[in-house]
Amino acid sequence: MRLSEKKKIALVLSGGGVKAAAFHIGACLALREKGFKFGGGSAAKDRLTFEGKPLTITVYVGSSAGSVVAAFLASGHSLDAIIGAFTRGAGLTSLARNQNTEESYLKPITYRDLFALNVGAASPIRLLPKLFRRRLNISGGLEALFKEAFKINGVFSTRNIEKYISTHVNSENDFKQLGAELYIVATQLNHSRKVVFGPYPETQKFKEIKYCNYAKVSDAVAASAALPPFFAPYGIRNLQGKEIFYFDGEIRDTLSTHVAADQGADLVIASYSIQPYHYNQEMGSLHEYGMPLIFNQALYQVVQQKIQSNIKHQQSVRGIIQSVQGYMREQGLGEEHIAKLTDILVTKTAFNPAVDYIYIHPSPQDHEFFFYDHFSLNPKVLGGIVRTGFKAAMNTLRAFNI
Repeated sequence: MRLSEKKKIALVLSGGGVKAAAFHIGACLALREKGFKFGGGSAAKDRLTFEGKPLTITVYVGSSAGSVVAAFLASGHSLDAIIGAFTRGAGLTSLARNQNTEESYLKPITYRDLFALNVGAASPIRLLPKLFRRRLNISGGLEALFKEAFKINGVFSTRNIEKYISTHVNSENDFKQLGAELYIVATQLNHSRKVVFGPYPETQKFKEIKYCNYAKVSDAVAASAALPPFFAPYGIRNLQGKEIFYFDGEIRDTLSTHVAADQGADLVIASYSIQPYHYNQEMGSLHEYGMPLIFNQALYQVVQQKIQSNIKHQQSVRGIIQSVQGYMREQGLGEEHIAKLTDILVTKTAFNPAVDYIYIHPSPQDHEFFFYDHFSLNPKVLGGIVRTGFKAAMNTLRAFNI
């Protein structure tokens, strides 16, 4: 497979807080090093600047933290500008090629942009004394007590993320006005399906997935980034004026590469930062580090299992289709019949063998990366994460013919 011959390239970015965003930036630096270009900007003028050029990414799919980086790129901001937004004044601007140009400027992202207090939500600290002062009417065990005591829908809100996107990233704030295709994945709170926001001609609803065209880019990003229990669910009004609440896009489905393939991409590059810890003699066992890291490990194992299952399924279906095609050619069947049967298999399995996938992720031996904080803007931490993403992507891309 020669990557430069691909007609429509997509970049899929998963969640995981600032840690994931920094990893994706490092991966993008490696892609740029290998000759990839990032299409985006205004549909009126920028689409023509990259149309038909090889190694240009023209489709972005993001969920949770990945939706923030995807929105930056689809809105036409350079990789240098994104690096500057996360690291300006923090000692990492040397990673950017153009540090002092107006084109590469984005307002620095601060903790205030990431963590807006959920105004109006009752504080659990204030609730507990009140709970124990009155006579308890709670049936059940410890879980019932926690349900009564912590009746808040999130300590923080993603409203400042929405404000940052709408004010500093994309003033038009319209999926259809972008110079590249952008799709943001969220999970519907009061349902069992995921939702994909994007430039669809009309709202489509299926049993497990809903495709919506009515959200602003900033609202979709804020909804996708609402990670429970830290961030409250984010409400978006539908076409009928009803407010529907959404939260993290990784909850229902992890790494939605199918969204890119469904939109006609023939090369899907997926970046994810989730990698469980593998025992390292220097660090020892995680049971010595307390509940937060044990919880992270449990969550990572669940997420990675979902990703690996999806990859194995893709490989299995591809192998079946190739085996069937090979057998039919051995039997002397014409290419017309082979093409028809292939179309049937593609329809039944929802897998297109013409689409190739590249997965970028940290090494399980990289214990240092596992221990990095998920929401730190510390320059040393960010620098280490960006370097990990760059190294992981370069190692992965070595196996492919550019």
